[in-house]
This record gives sequence, C-alpha cells and structure tokens, in this order.
Amino acid sequence: MRSSWKGAITFGLVSIPVQLFPATEEHNVPLHQVHETDGGRIRLKRYCELEEREVPYKEIAKAYQAPDGRQAVLTDADMAELPLPSKKVIDVLAFVADDEIDPLMLSKAYYLQTATPAAAKPYVLLREALTKAGKSAVTKITLRTRESLALLRVHDDILILQTMLWPDEVRAADGLAPEGKFDIRPQELKMATSLMDTLSEDFDIQSLHDDYKEALDSLVVARLEGAEPVEGGEEAAATPDNVVDLMAALTASVEAANRSHGRASAKKGTARKSAAKKTSAGGSSGKGKSASTAKKAAAKKTTRKRTSA
Repeated sequence: MRSSWKGAITFGLVSIPVQLFPATEEHNVPLHQVHETDGGRIRLKRYCELEEREVPYKEIAKAYQAPDGRQAVLTDADMAELPLPSKKVIDVLAFVADDEIDPLMLSKAYYLQTATPAAAKPYVLLREALTKAGKSAVTKITLRTRESLALLRVHDDILILQTMLWPDEVRAADGLAPEGKFDIRPQELKMATSLMDTLSEDFDIQSLHDDYKEALDSLVVARLEGAEPVEGGEEAAATPDNVVDLMAALTASVEAANRSHGRASAKKGTARKSAAKKTSAGGSSGKGKSASTAKKAAAKKTTRKRTSA
C-alpha cells in the first residue's frame, strides 16, 4: 500500500509522526461511455459557453453562485490562503467512550503507521491507553483541501483513523418513524427473536461476496470473447407489499431459515415420527389381511377337489 498522507498525532505536548494508508478498497468494474451503434468513445470536454471554445485545465477555477445570480470566482491562490491549522496534524480534541459516536457519522477508514522509529513507543502507549480506557479520540484532520472530523480508535493491534461527518451534515429523521401505538404481542416478539437467532447461526461475513460484480465480470469476458453470456441465477422472489398476518409471516420465515440451515423444525420431526408409526402399523395390518385371504383361497380349492372326487 502507498501512503496517502504524512503528519503527526498531537495531544497535549505529545507528538507522534504517522502516515495514513487507505484501509478499504472497492472492486468496481471500470466502465466508460461509448456510442452504442459504433462503440466510439464519448469524451467530456471543458467547454466555455461564453467564448464557445474548449479550455485547458490550468485556466479553470472554482466559483460559487449566489441565489440572486451573482458569482464569486475563487482561484487556486485564494484557496491556498485559507487557514487550515490541521493540514499536517491529527489534532486530538477529546476522548470519548467507544459507543458514544453514532456510526451514522463515520466515513472512510485509514490505517495509521509510525513514520519514524522514535514514534513507536508513544504510538504503543496511546494504543494501550485507549484500549484500557475503552475510549476513542475525536480529532481534526485535513485531507487534500478539506478539513474534517475523524475518530482515532484501536483495531486489533493498530490505530485507525475514520473520517467523520460534521454534526450539521447528518440529517434529522423527524417525521420518518411510524406514528401511533402498536400492540406487539409477546409471541410475536419471541418469534422475531427466534428468527434473528436462526439467521445469525453459523454466520461468517468472510464468506459473503458480490454476486452482481461476478455476473458483470462474466458478462464482460463473454463480450470480449464474442460468446453469449451465461444466464444469471434465479430471480429474487417478489417482496410482499402487505403483511396481513405478522405471526404467520414470522413462523414461515423461521421455517424457511431452518430449511436453509439444513434442519427440520421440531413440529415436522414429530410429524414424521408419527407418520412412520402409522405406516408401520398399516404394514403389519396389510400382511394379516393377505394371510387370511390366502387361507380362504386354499380352503376353497380343497372343497372343489373333494366335490369333483
């Protein structure tokens, strides 16, 4: 991995030189726009509508347009003069409990590595102090030209930095929750909990994969080789838009989850046992009837022989 940022963690008078490495990567298939009829590449050009010509990137600046139509042009020199005290610093603002930050505020994650050998001891000291206290550090950092909040926390034996949204960037959820009072019966809650336990059993997140990406990869390979793409798997079942009987839906869900885990429900097991007993009893009864019928037939034959004699 290549370092994307170099600076230092500072809290109090302690300074720890570190460098950032992106902790995640997205495996997207790179697609670009083409003309469908002939495959010609579609290019986006920087075009000035006043001069009616294409302009080079070096002549482009940023601008803000006010609601009344006025426009403020901001050059690179203007942007460089803006104060960014956290430009090369991860500035610790406060220490908070691990569960005190809403995950809704978290964004991209980075691994933190020491930038110098001398930084190893204060790095480990901070890591152990955070672990023992069960806390994380709320910090400020500037990545590229944007300052943002970030959460400094421990992951396994390494410090990670996870950028955060500012509090006013998280929208309020007012009016989105269901209104009114709902009578949740104990058996419904128990069945929902049972479904949760069944779906969680033997769950391994490492076994999950992106089915859409795999299908897209296969489609691209087929097109490159001039072959017909392989048809996809089964279509997903339609989601019901109206749950009439919640308890019945929960019960069916639990049974379906049990089947998918290779287990039969307790009721089905009992039913199979009783069915097996009935079948066994029916089998012995059938043998008795067959033996009786055979005896009667033999008696009739004997009578016929005596009469003919």
